[in-house]
Amino acid sequence: MAQIAAIYAQHAIAPNAVQQQMLASHVRAMALRSLTGEPLPEVDAELFEDISPETMQLAQQVVDLFGNLPREEAWLLSVHIEVARSN
Repeated sequence: MAQIAAIYAQHAIAPNAVQQQMLASHVRAMALRSLTGEPLPEVDAELFEDISPETMQLAQQVVDLFGNLPREEAWLLSVHIEVARSN
């Protein structure tokens, strides 16, 4: 979470308390999937077409911290980042 906080700070992203809690919950689930290899359910890429390229890049940067998660994780995480960027 400290690495994610640093990424957020570099981009002036300031999640509120609820957004931070939701992000932490999502990241814990990502970490568990990283350890267990449990796959995500099928995710439709079209659902994330409205996410900005910058946000998607930040989400991928966070997912890359784990080293073994699929790109669909970045799609899901991008929603948290996009919402926090709108603060």
